[in-house]
Amino acid sequence: MTTREFQALGLAVLTVSDSRSPAEDRSGDTLVERLQGAGHRLIARDLVRDDIYAIRAVVSAWIAAPEVQGVLITGGTGFAPRDQTPEAVLPLLDKRIDGFGELFRSLSYQEIGTSTIQSRALAGLANKTVIICLPGSTGACRTAWDKILKEQLDIRHRPCNLAEIVFSPTTVHEAG
Repeated sequence: MTTREFQALGLAVLTVSDSRSPAEDRSGDTLVERLQGAGHRLIARDLVRDDIYAIRAVVSAWIAAPEVQGVLITGGTGFAPRDQTPEAVLPLLDKRIDGFGELFRSLSYQEIGTSTIQSRALAGLANKTVIICLPGSTGACRTAWDKILKEQLDIRHRPCNLAEIVFSPTTVHEAG
């Protein structure tokens, strides 16, 4: 078996919040630190209010940008009336990655117990771009990166990973 070489992904980080400023965005900072520490490139970073159309505008632009291969979104995944990240992102997806939300909640249960049922964390693919929606807490971002994303965004991880889909010459639709 041949060993693959690491391939850095171009990633974008979006924080969805009505109450944080860029200076107070610890969850976004955590994602940026982790992705850069793993050798990936930060292509873009933004903070938008919890509004379906504001979220869609940013995510749609990143999905269309060839240099962005993954979008990490933190915030807006709960059940408060203003939490609208899943509603904003779901229509943009070509395919859902159902196992991501299931695994995230399973891992989160070990940390926060049954409160994990209030997480609507999700992931999917759009135009060969991996989209990950995470809760707005720093702990949730750490858990997702350290226990799922670090491996899944690394083309060397076996037996399979999400980076393979991004770097595949075929589209998501042709692949499956």
